[in-house]
Amino acid sequence: MSRLRPSSEVPRLREETRAMHDHRRLGRELDLFDTDPLMGAGLPYWLPDGAVVRHALEEYVRDAERRAGYRHVYSPVLGKRELYELSGHWAHYSEDMFPPMRLGGEQVVLRPSLCPHHALIYRSRTRSYRELPLRIAELGGMYRSEPSGVLGGLTRVRAIQLNDAHVFCTLEQAVEEAESALRMIGEAYAALGIRAARHRLSLPGPGGKYVADPGLWRRASAMLREVLDRGGVAYDAVEGEAAFYGPKIDVQIADPAGRESTLSTVQIDFHQPERFGLHYIGADGARHRPVMVHRSVIGSLERAVAHLLEVHGGAFPAWLAPTQVVILPVSDAESEQSVRLARRCTDRGLRARPAAPGEGTLGARVRAARLVPYQMVIGPEEAADDRVALRLRDGRRLAPRPAGEVLGRIEALVARRDTRLWDR
Repeated sequence: MSRLRPSSEVPRLREETRAMHDHRRLGRELDLFDTDPLMGAGLPYWLPDGAVVRHALEEYVRDAERRAGYRHVYSPVLGKRELYELSGHWAHYSEDMFPPMRLGGEQVVLRPSLCPHHALIYRSRTRSYRELPLRIAELGGMYRSEPSGVLGGLTRVRAIQLNDAHVFCTLEQAVEEAESALRMIGEAYAALGIRAARHRLSLPGPGGKYVADPGLWRRASAMLREVLDRGGVAYDAVEGEAAFYGPKIDVQIADPAGRESTLSTVQIDFHQPERFGLHYIGADGARHRPVMVHRSVIGSLERAVAHLLEVHGGAFPAWLAPTQVVILPVSDAESEQSVRLARRCTDRGLRARPAAPGEGTLGARVRAARLVPYQMVIGPEEAADDRVALRLRDGRRLAPRPAGEVLGRIEALVARRDTRLWDR
């Protein structure tokens, strides 16, 4: 019979759990990322294993966007000050931007957002209604002048790699496009093994922080409410959390301490299409103003990785894990076969490495690889007929079976970005 812990112990245990899952501690222990004073506060760098996780996330989101009809672009991280004056960022957001740099007779600014650049890409050509919805996506860098007191790990940084996209569409298409974006977010969270703490409809509040056009605010807010209602999504409407140019759906996540932050967003914007003079030629031959739907499926890669670390404690889903397979020869006699098996894994697109007996006893090597999804043990009997004894990260042990069969099943699970370690 288990003994109930005294209530006085519960806060201490919770604090210990939070400390164990702190992404800053895990990031250092697992050699994922770090910082250096010479680079500056809020400017982390990614180590090789962290770069693997980041790259896997980038591949996932680009693939999901391609399948959803998005086309990818690249745009520069600098823009002239006039660009942000036109977009409204300079008037409403300049406190969060880095100061302008003088370049000849011009002032250029590190961009705080990608949407002005995408608006320029849209208006670089004459657009027809037949092209809409036009979905433009980019994994792009942006910069925020965060105060030093709020910087921490990957959650608050000054250099941000954002999974961003903008859909230029007709008024009639906007709700469906926003609804589709919200579904993409749900599918991504399922693949990542995370969940939303809540959905927030972020509305304007009092003060001069927001562009002044009450009619457009009401229209955009009503459309986002329709998106949430049609999807059957419960939400809280909160004033004072909107973007300066329009309302948004914020998908909130929570860390082990219960602190909330926004990871993913969907926004409907009438303001910037008007500011940039965007238009398309309708079926009637006349010019019409498009609607701009902003959406970010996994938000910034920095915050996404921080949250994944804290949720999973470093035990990433197999498709994200820096090392997916570790091969454990029982003795030196099986070492050569373990190297050959690692190459077979690599040929199948799996990230694998052998852990030779020189690295310690079998038990020690198993413990060292506790966060690796798959451990393949090769003893004399397995080596004799190309079999492996498979240990799963969750503690399950499978009877020895042909190495090719095991590799095929792992490859299929990883390709599907399945969160299960084994399909029964």
